[in-house]
Amino acid sequence: MQRSEQTTWDRVRETFQQVWGYEDFRPPQGEIVRTLLTGQDALIVLPTGAGKSICFQLPALMRGGLTLVVSPLVALMENQVQELRQRNLPAASLHGELSPYQRRQTLAAIDKQRLRLLYLSPETLLSPAVWERLCQAHIRINGLILDEAHCLVQWGETFRPAYRRLGAVRPALLQHKPPGTQIAIAAFTATADPQAQQEIERTLQLHQPSLFRFSPYRPNLFLSVQMSWTPRGRRQRLRQFIKARAGQSGLVYVRTRRDSDRLAEWLRQAGHKTTAYHAGLSPDQRRAVEAAWINNTLEFVVCTSAFGMGINKPDVRWVIHFHAPALLSEYVQEVGRGGRDGKPAEALTLVSEPTGWLDPEDRQRSQFFLDQMQSQRRTAQQLAKSLPPHGEIRAVEQQFKDGAIALSLLHSQGRLEWTDPFHYILHPQTGAPGASKPAASKGNVTRPMTRYLYGQTCRWQSLLESFGFGQAGAPMRCGHCDRCTPKAT
Repeated sequence: MQRSEQTTWDRVRETFQQVWGYEDFRPPQGEIVRTLLTGQDALIVLPTGAGKSICFQLPALMRGGLTLVVSPLVALMENQVQELRQRNLPAASLHGELSPYQRRQTLAAIDKQRLRLLYLSPETLLSPAVWERLCQAHIRINGLILDEAHCLVQWGETFRPAYRRLGAVRPALLQHKPPGTQIAIAAFTATADPQAQQEIERTLQLHQPSLFRFSPYRPNLFLSVQMSWTPRGRRQRLRQFIKARAGQSGLVYVRTRRDSDRLAEWLRQAGHKTTAYHAGLSPDQRRAVEAAWINNTLEFVVCTSAFGMGINKPDVRWVIHFHAPALLSEYVQEVGRGGRDGKPAEALTLVSEPTGWLDPEDRQRSQFFLDQMQSQRRTAQQLAKSLPPHGEIRAVEQQFKDGAIALSLLHSQGRLEWTDPFHYILHPQTGAPGASKPAASKGNVTRPMTRYLYGQTCRWQSLLESFGFGQAGAPMRCGHCDRCTPKAT
């Protein structure tokens, strides 16, 4: 390392120590910070609790200008912005829960270039008022960070179609900036298998990204699956597990709002301090539940996948999946809430027996997920026949129900290219050059989860192989799952 480079790095470490109070970086934080400081694109896969936020917050502070952080949930944005402001760092967020006054204050701070970090959702980033402001030539933008990047793959096709348009953001912004301007893109996630990594890289149009990829293995997290023959038996197993861990903080995951409300009510009647959490609650209700759980007023929360990201509670001792998710990436994210303090934690999943004769709900739920996905893809293919070869997303949304979702699906299938975040070109059936491969056939997306739940190998081995770690077929004895260390739960 040359003298000037060493001087610069010494200044980086000094800032890190002064602002965050740590003596030195944890591997691989230092390597990632170096990469982002040079303005390179990067794709970072780090397990939960590895301190990924510092990896992009510190470079944003050191480089000056504005770094945009695209984040999926308000709770995640507010948690990070609050921590940054407590350290007197110039950060803000933009989302629908802000008052008009707060929104005006943040937009004015952007105009006056007073911010270093701006957190916002993909939908807010692409809203006219925000986008037009960011395109102003005098506003210096140095970087675009995609936090929780697995959401692009997990939600981008249907639930949050704005994610599929993010690849057009950088070239569109650069058209409005002075010549020579560079905007680096970095994507961070805890769960992305090799196929998901490729999809993130393609969709964001990353330029020869540096790849940082680390195993999701967590030796303090004990994984187990228990089979229940009837709905009543499943509830009894749940209750027994919770009673045996009285006083410990936990989470119970279900798949739907209705299940969340019903199960929480049943557990309250049984004497437990709990409540439901899902996207149907108002913002104030969600914040109140989060605060009560963090402060241990609630023993646990019965929640959907809407709960978790951005809620920092290190002492979660157990996570139960009353219903297993369809996607393995979603499962890893949710069990990752347990044991973030490094102490032992348990992750239990309850499933029905494979035939579903006595309890068909698991199979019905999985089939509903697959049928819905297939229906949306058929709708997209039909819509493609009615679309002009060149078009604008707002016009499509006004003319067709779920038009944005259809455009997103066509993009993932290689039929559509975004010329900027708002305009598209429709390609023939063969697709655009370099586009994503057509979506996986029915059932392929859920197969890794089924293999994990009902397979006979070590649970951790099954997870690691699915995410591209370990040698397929090589037996593993982790000592931290019910396959390797039978443990009564």
